[in-house]
Amino acid sequence: MLAGQEKNKKQGVLATRRRRSFRILLGIWVAGFLALVVGGVFAVYDVQNTASAAIAPAPAPVVATPQVMPVVADAPAPTPAVLAVALEEAVTNPALGAFTGSITDTATGTVLWSREPDRAMVPASTTKMITAAAALIALPADHRVTTRVVAGSRPGEIVLVAGGDPTLTARAVGESSFYRGGPRIADLAEQIRRSGAVVDTVLVDTGIYGGETLAPGWFPDDVGEGYVAPIEPVMLDGGRLSPLEDESPRSPTPALDAGRALAVAVGADPASVALGTASPGAAPMAVVESAQLRERLAQMVTLSDNVLAEAIGRELAIASGTAPTFQGAVDTAVRTLEGAGFDMGGVALRDLSGLSVDNRIPARVLDAVIATAAGPDRPALRPLLDYLPVAGATGTLADRYGTTNRAGAGWVRAKTGTLTLVSGLTGYVVDTDGRVLSFALLSNDRSPAEARPALDAVAAALRGCGCR
Repeated sequence: MLAGQEKNKKQGVLATRRRRSFRILLGIWVAGFLALVVGGVFAVYDVQNTASAAIAPAPAPVVATPQVMPVVADAPAPTPAVLAVALEEAVTNPALGAFTGSITDTATGTVLWSREPDRAMVPASTTKMITAAAALIALPADHRVTTRVVAGSRPGEIVLVAGGDPTLTARAVGESSFYRGGPRIADLAEQIRRSGAVVDTVLVDTGIYGGETLAPGWFPDDVGEGYVAPIEPVMLDGGRLSPLEDESPRSPTPALDAGRALAVAVGADPASVALGTASPGAAPMAVVESAQLRERLAQMVTLSDNVLAEAIGRELAIASGTAPTFQGAVDTAVRTLEGAGFDMGGVALRDLSGLSVDNRIPARVLDAVIATAAGPDRPALRPLLDYLPVAGATGTLADRYGTTNRAGAGWVRAKTGTLTLVSGLTGYVVDTDGRVLSFALLSNDRSPAEARPALDAVAAALRGCGCR
């Protein structure tokens, strides 16, 4: 009996729900119908009342006239005391850890603000400003690196003679490669085929470089994690195993990889590839050249490419007659800047990419390099300014200044530096009065997650400064 009552009760509830649902659906249908009718009436009314209305003439077209404008030559300079007040909150942020910095008025060379500018700090990739400046001073902007293939010591053998170019690629003609303007294995192979040579063995001559392939202060894991490859004088796409991926894991044998790619391209057995030495006076068979130095420097700075920095350092050493080793490249770069009038006191380097945790540079030196590049007295360094990433737009600053420190977006141009407990930012900014200010900011002993936004805040405060 109870079960029957419960069944009837449930049926009654379901019937009530159905009726309620029907009433709801009916209401929705009626409302929709009325909306259609009313909307139609208003539509008719609108057409009838606007058909004879006067049509406004089209506005004049907006014409974009982008142009590069020079900064105002007589823009007022910040007052050091007022600038210090404007920076106070940003430069006392605990997230900066051990912090040093220097800020200069580039028009006069006057240091406007500094904090322990002579203290030698771990600079990370801001080291590349030393590399780029030395290369711009000592090498022609159109300098290229040559990779050759010559005949071997017996028929069927060829030798790939490395010249110090890590931008070679095995990508097919017409396909993009990692480095703009990088030479191709396919071009070497085509020249060899045109010579009529039948190749069965490929040797790779790496004798142009000397010393170790990993610098002091590097970690073996840096290769597998994609930060650098062993520094050998020929590579494919900077040693990247995935040729279009920036931080792809790198090959532990980049020179042999280039030889194997050439072997495949000319129909030889890749297993035949080994290190060897070209005979003096060996018959030339093929040659390719890198992009011009100006192009490679731009890529090195914008992308913070460690392999390219070390290769350009060796290029600098070879041109000066110094040993093409890590130490030889470092010594050449430091001497070059000293010869150009820079005070390099406190600089101690183990590489020219900034990957070494043993590097030390005072903020004063980095600031002086940028200030000189922006100043009136050394035009050879001026291209350095164009290489710097733009805040919120390009290179290693593309993903910064977007949600915080927006005042610096598009105005701050700077080279970044990042290691485990190291962050750096060195570059320049045009303040709201149109004055060009250079800066070097170095943070040690804080994670980049903490320090980088704090450094960005300092540069953004500079942009917002009239400070007079």
